[in-house]
Amino acid sequence: MLGTFVVVVIGWYVLRALGLVWPPAGRLVGRCEPWTRRAHAWVLSAPATFCYVAIFTASTLVQYSAPPKLIDLLTTLQSTNLRNLHRAPLKALIDSALWVADQGQGLTLYVALFVSVVAWAERRYGTPRILLVWLCGHVLGSLLTALVETRALETQRAPARLAVTTDVGVSYIMVSGCAAAVLLMRGPWLVAGVGGLAFGVAGPVVWHHSLWDLGHLFATLCGLAAAWALLQIAPPRTPPNLGPCLPRPAPLWGRTPATPPEDDPDGRPGTATSAGATQDGPGAASP
Repeated sequence: MLGTFVVVVIGWYVLRALGLVWPPAGRLVGRCEPWTRRAHAWVLSAPATFCYVAIFTASTLVQYSAPPKLIDLLTTLQSTNLRNLHRAPLKALIDSALWVADQGQGLTLYVALFVSVVAWAERRYGTPRILLVWLCGHVLGSLLTALVETRALETQRAPARLAVTTDVGVSYIMVSGCAAAVLLMRGPWLVAGVGGLAFGVAGPVVWHHSLWDLGHLFATLCGLAAAWALLQIAPPRTPPNLGPCLPRPAPLWGRTPATPPEDDPDGRPGTATSAGATQDGPGAASP
């Protein structure tokens, strides 16, 4: 997926360059402009989401290019396992939020959910509130999972190596953001959102009985509770319309964009002459 995205971006800028010298390419760029402006506005309206996507995508590229054993060691040293939480809890929580589990597998799904569902949630909650939702999902979900691990070790229901397992937190942040989004959905979207969380989060807990699946459930419930509490303080906001704020691309083929006439010094709208225009011509007063 990442390669496809890079190819699309490069292809778009090549097409824009061709549009300067080839009329059909210029016309195609003009047809695509409304869609590219919408995509631009979508990205700008969810800055935290897209910055975080860039961060964990970069760390995944490192996983793809490095030896698997080295990545396994690195993610274990920077995960929220019991040993790291005991030695340096804050560092463990921050480091683990930068890595995608299983050597970067599932990156396509993570990116798709972040840029669509989680970005939509950030648009409705606002960046400060969605960051709090992520924080609650990641931190509280990790700590609750650690409590279950500790209890399992104390009762000898789990092997001692559980204390040094790999548990990284991009997925915790993702499910907490999705839970916040579902809280605002209505109609068919609500049915789809609840079904997605039930199948993707609650289902694996029943099917696999895995501690990590239980951690995802904890993160989802913590994110949901945080989102509900924040909505009690203030309702969801109306997403900002950033389209008019975006710069227009330079005109192709030397076309000068039409500019509205300026107001004259006396305050009458649309009567002043533009820069470089003369007073002579049709309608001008004779000396």
